[in-house]
Amino acid sequence: MKLKVVTKILDANEKIAQENRDVFDKHRVFVINLMSSPGAGKTTLLEQTIKALSPELKIAVIEGDITGTDDAVRIDALGIPVVQINTGGGCHLDASMVQEAISDLPIKEIDLLFVENVGNLVCPAEFYLGEDVKAMVLSITEGHDKPLKYPMMFQHSKAVVVNKIDLLGYLDVDVQKIRKDIYSLNPSIALFEVSCKTGQGIDGWIDWIKTGCLCRRQ
Repeated sequence: MKLKVVTKILDANEKIAQENRDVFDKHRVFVINLMSSPGAGKTTLLEQTIKALSPELKIAVIEGDITGTDDAVRIDALGIPVVQINTGGGCHLDASMVQEAISDLPIKEIDLLFVENVGNLVCPAEFYLGEDVKAMVLSITEGHDKPLKYPMMFQHSKAVVVNKIDLLGYLDVDVQKIRKDIYSLNPSIALFEVSCKTGQGIDGWIDWIKTGCLCRRQ
């Protein structure tokens, strides 16, 4: 019975996600579903990314949180269209939430849309929102065991940003193991080691997004 219920939920989500996909296809919007655990640095990464790309791309953000608007306020301060979704306890965004948020965005004018998902290393990977790619942020402060503990996140993502590498000298963490385990789960994943605080390594991530946007427009 539980399997049947879960299947129905996922099937219903897939239908709406495809409707979202149709909208994005029509307007040639490149959409990134950005996932991580709480505190990994998604919003800081978004801020750095927007600053680097906004001179040449029109960007918008859908912010997902259980409650509060702190992250949306930070994005709004950059002059970027942003819509806040509060799940009220839900551990992830679903396609219907994103569909409602799209109606509040100037979608015809957007080149790049980020969906910052709720901080969680399990549920967000299971739900397709209509995005082009899933990408995730992994902070080295979380330890080197996370890829093998939460494999679905890494298997479903096209890119992973390993953040806070400026703290390497202060932590007992094996970055080589992180790399090895990520590639064992997803050999084709794009991996970027960055510090959102110092800007180290951000350029590779920015170039990866530019390539995605360019392909979307062709």
